[in-house]
Amino acid sequence: LPASLPYMKALDVSFATRQIANLTKPTTIIEVNGKKIIIKTQSTFKNTQICFTLGEEFEETTADSRHVKSVVTLEGGKLVHVQKWDGKETSLVREIKDGKLILTLTMGDVVCTRTYQKEN
Repeated sequence: LPASLPYMKALDVSFATRQIANLTKPTTIIEVNGKKIIIKTQSTFKNTQICFTLGEEFEETTADSRHVKSVVTLEGGKLVHVQKWDGKETSLVREIKDGKLILTLTMGDVVCTRTYQKEN
């Protein structure tokens, strides 16, 4: 099983959406504009964008259509993104290691890691 399927299942993402999303190879673009940070995720399945200030809560609609309250902080060089909805919580941690973007997704005891290569 690909690592992201159990994570998406833990989020209650529908079976069909899990299958499609798992086949995508998204592009992530992170822009810093003063205090604002913009993270764009683009794929053949769906494009999303969030804009936030570190440490300030914001409303977000996720790629799987969840309406969540999010906070992103910078901890030891890692962007830590926590989403809360309906009494549930998940975290998305982004860090650069060996020139790659490592995304670690955690929902309860389910952990998924995705690695993004930088395009030349």
